[in-house]
Amino acid sequence: MKLLIVGGYGTFGGRIIQLLESEPRLAVIVAGRSLAKAEAWCASRGAVAARLMPAAFDRDGDLAAQLASLRPDTLVDASGPFQAYGEGRYRLIEACIAGRVNYLDLADGSDFVAGVPAFDEAARRAALFVLSGVSSFPVLTAAVVRRLSCDMARIDTIKGGIAPSPYAGVGENVIRAIAGYAGQPVALVRDGGKAQGRPLTEQMRYTIAPPGRVPLKNTLFSLVDVPDLRALGELWPQAKTIWMGAGPVPEILHRALIGLAWLVRIGLVGSLSPLAPLMHWATNRLRWGEHRGGMFVLAEGADRAGTPVKRSWHLLAEGDDGPLIPSMAVEALVRKALDGRVPAAGARAAVDDLELADYEALFAGRTIYPGFRDDTAASPDKPLYARLLGDAWQGLPDEIRAMHDQTKMAQGRASVKRGRNILGLMTAWLVGFPKASEDIPVRVSFDVDGEEETWTRTFGTHSFSSRQFAGRRRWQRLLCERFGPLTFAMALVAEEAKVSLVLRGWSVLGLPLPMWLCPRSTSYETVESGRFRFHVEISHPFTGLIVRYRGWLEPVDSHAAKMSPDAVAS
Repeated sequence: MKLLIVGGYGTFGGRIIQLLESEPRLAVIVAGRSLAKAEAWCASRGAVAARLMPAAFDRDGDLAAQLASLRPDTLVDASGPFQAYGEGRYRLIEACIAGRVNYLDLADGSDFVAGVPAFDEAARRAALFVLSGVSSFPVLTAAVVRRLSCDMARIDTIKGGIAPSPYAGVGENVIRAIAGYAGQPVALVRDGGKAQGRPLTEQMRYTIAPPGRVPLKNTLFSLVDVPDLRALGELWPQAKTIWMGAGPVPEILHRALIGLAWLVRIGLVGSLSPLAPLMHWATNRLRWGEHRGGMFVLAEGADRAGTPVKRSWHLLAEGDDGPLIPSMAVEALVRKALDGRVPAAGARAAVDDLELADYEALFAGRTIYPGFRDDTAASPDKPLYARLLGDAWQGLPDEIRAMHDQTKMAQGRASVKRGRNILGLMTAWLVGFPKASEDIPVRVSFDVDGEEETWTRTFGTHSFSSRQFAGRRRWQRLLCERFGPLTFAMALVAEEAKVSLVLRGWSVLGLPLPMWLCPRSTSYETVESGRFRFHVEISHPFTGLIVRYRGWLEPVDSHAAKMSPDAVAS
């Protein structure tokens, strides 16, 4: 297959090539206005299985002549910004149909994608596929909603958002598109009727948290103009509200953009387009934080019995894998076509051409972790850890689940080590940690009060307690543990036969404090030789080790209650 990528050396075009260059059945024409840039890009990829060929291509030039010269089987328009294509916005689609070339684009503008079905009849006559919006919005979101709603009788609300890593690298055309629509009216569905939204002036907060993974920090999302606002409404016409957002970080830059968008909304500024170069510079220069991103989609509705249902899908992408996701829809469609599974002829938004399983096959082997959560009102007797871990709860060993599911008392043996630094000793005394001991009996009582739990740990004759509860707002999806005035927010991370507690935040008397001041913790629960084991180690850069205690426990209400004192001491 010969694939022509317009904008092939740009941000999205380059990522498409990165995803497909291992395919020996492909000849890829890397095209753009600058032949020198195309040649440099091809040379930078080194030896790859696909054949890369640089070419000059001007989408404002003689398209018929250029297509006749290059003779591609399929063209991918990865240039944009599609919102700024103007009067001749569909010239490339028309030229492809006339030249018998299949067409894909990564259009992110709702108006552009909504107009593509006008070419459906012509594409069918030519036996060609013309697919628009071949990206995360709306292809991945549509596939996710289908999975979330597979047994729903009705969908009322669809919301979603993308939170890119601050180091993802944002192309100039993407920034031009954002600057063009910020604060401008866009059509959407809200509260059961047609309405207008103003991108970047409407917000919501959400925590992306695949079950058993360290979640992203609670993120501010702003409404964006994407094809989903219309395309999802055509797939689920009964939906009363459809909302899609983006959560760029650092948040201070996001809030500055929100302020500028409000200037457009209230009419003080006509458009942010003149600021696009400055916005592009700031986005790609002023960046800090974790190199990880994510996405969420939530669906609310009812099952066949009329019972309310609320479910969400979460995706976490570590490092450099996240920026590849918007280009994976093109990769999936091309690979399917190479295997003989060519999309049906016609012109349309690509919302029905891929399923979530197609994406999951591409996520495998990368640091991309999807997962589902059932956010329907939980049963009051559902264990705290089960609520936070979601689907990951069932994958834990029986011994760990038993310890957190209706166990009132557990006992066993432990060892305790204390640091020698005076500040560390004072900290351990203030919190109430036990004294050092090589082998000491330990007992833990679990008192459940509504949705919170009080853990009282007794080492020998010394006791100290803490209160655990599910975090809210900025600590949503985290386990919070309070020791007096101190509260620590931790992610429950499920690994093989192990649950780790990873610190993500802390506060004193409710006042959040910076993480560089936070004590360090290595805490986990595991199973060895069929027995529940715990390990807790707390330190601080200023004090060194504060305390380390580890050992084993068995529920008292199981066979442990019948063990003799000699057996317990073993």
